[in-house]
Amino acid sequence: MMNRLLQHVLLVALSGTMVLAQTPAKPTQVEVFKSATCGCCGKWIEHMRAAGFAVHVTDLGEQELQQMKKKSGVPDAAQSCHTARVGGYIVEGHVPAAEVRRLLVERRKVSGLAVPGMPIGSPGMEVPNTKGQPYDVLTFDAQGNTKVFATIKP
Repeated sequence: MMNRLLQHVLLVALSGTMVLAQTPAKPTQVEVFKSATCGCCGKWIEHMRAAGFAVHVTDLGEQELQQMKKKSGVPDAAQSCHTARVGGYIVEGHVPAAEVRRLLVERRKVSGLAVPGMPIGSPGMEVPNTKGQPYDVLTFDAQGNTKVFATIKP
């Protein structure tokens, strides 16, 4: 009798564990700030959604967007067309979703990631029948210092 009871308890416990293991994690929230007319920003947002992020978008006027970048500590040399917040970090420009995930896992002591400018071949900047150019994903800190986080070779 005790053996049966123990087997039942273990079965129930294991079933609960299996249900928990199958419950999908809540998607990571990304808040994007961009110009209403930027098409490549929209493509980057699609890239992030396809990678499983839950993206909320706020369109700003150019002056508001520049003020937001400055307030967020994005160095001038690292700026691009849109700015995002995710997991306590700032993500500037066309940063690949895989590099955002890596930062969220590694939890580096930086302010965020940036892909300066709009390099051809970066997420949202794909051009049909054109090979993308290599580009760097940078970290930046509160003092405006940057370091290479990843070099992407599309």
